[in-house]
Order: sequence, then C-alpha cells, then structure tokens
Amino acid sequence: MSYLACPTFAEVQSVLMAHARHPHEPATLALAGVVSHALSNHGTQWLPMPGLDATVTRRVLHTWFPGADVPLGLDWSALTLADRPEPRFDEIEELMTLLQSHAVPQADPEQAQAVACALACASLGHNHLWQDLYLPSRTELSALLTQWFPTLAERNTQNMKWKKFFYKQLCERADINICKSPTCNVCTDYAVCFGPETSVGVGVPVVVAGG
Repeated sequence: MSYLACPTFAEVQSVLMAHARHPHEPATLALAGVVSHALSNHGTQWLPMPGLDATVTRRVLHTWFPGADVPLGLDWSALTLADRPEPRFDEIEELMTLLQSHAVPQADPEQAQAVACALACASLGHNHLWQDLYLPSRTELSALLTQWFPTLAERNTQNMKWKKFFYKQLCERADINICKSPTCNVCTDYAVCFGPETSVGVGVPVVVAGG
C-alpha cells in the first residue's frame, strides 16, 4: 500500500500496528484507530489530527509507530503547510485543554497531548467513544483514561458514559447546568448518560446518544 493517496482504514491500521512499539496498550490502539480513520477519510495529504502540526505529528508517529510513515507514504515536507480543516476545532481545543489539565505528571507532555488529541477528535463521532477510538470495549478506554488522565477519571464516580462525562465537565467549567433535574438519578436522560454500552463489533457504525 505504499504511497497511496487514499488508503483504506484497514490498510492504515495494519501498517500502524505492524510498527507499533507497544501494540497491546490502549493508547496505542486508540491512536491507531484515530489516525487510520483520518487518513482513510481525508487522505494522506492532510494531517490526521487537528491541533497537532506536522513536526509534532511526525514525532508522535515515530514514538508510537516508528517507521510507519514510510510505507504510508507521508510526505512531511508537504504536510508542513497542510493542516486539516475541522469546523468543530473549538470543541477539540476545549476537550484537549480539559484532558491535559489532568495529565499524569510523569507523562511526556507531547505524548499526553497526542493522546488527548485522539480522545478529543474521537469525541466528535456519533458512536460510543470507545467505538470511535476503535477500541475493543469500554474497558480499554477506562484503562487509558486511568493511566493518562487519572484525576479526571477519578471524577467519574457514577460511571457516566465517558463522552457525556467530558462534556459535562466542560459545562461545569463554564457554569452551565445541563442536567434536567437536581440530580442525575431522577433526570429523564439518565439512560442516555448511564445506560449500557454494547456493540456488535469494533468500528460498526451503531449510532447512539453519547459515548
């Protein structure tokens, strides 16, 4: 698949995982999922994650998937001036700021930024967040958040769906009340925020309310 302008999701994911430094880590799987989705949908002429420039993206891929940029045919000189248009970039920025404010202190800031960016980009999807990250289940997503953003993960004491939880945190920061009742337990949207997260398979486009 070398130097394909519009590779398929499976092709990109296969290359990334073949070069993955830590193939079984949830963060590796999440980054591979988001990058594969981006390159297969937008082509290799655009950067995969809005908010990360070409220099940072190159270092991130070298850290997580060393050597994968060659078979993917990524032209870093051309990508230097090739950001990716994203109408909801303000949401990505807000979510990244939220996540990075809870990054584990010993984490490399640039790598924590990349993981936060992957989570933020996937949060714009229509499925459960773990599905839009192409993770096997919610368990891997919870493990990822606990490892990289532990103080934020600890706040989700009621096991709210993670995407809903993120946006609830943003609303609380802005002093906006989004709950229809004094407590979540009696809200009419309780099932939307706390219901089961099941799917017939990773990457299957099952549309749900929140993730």
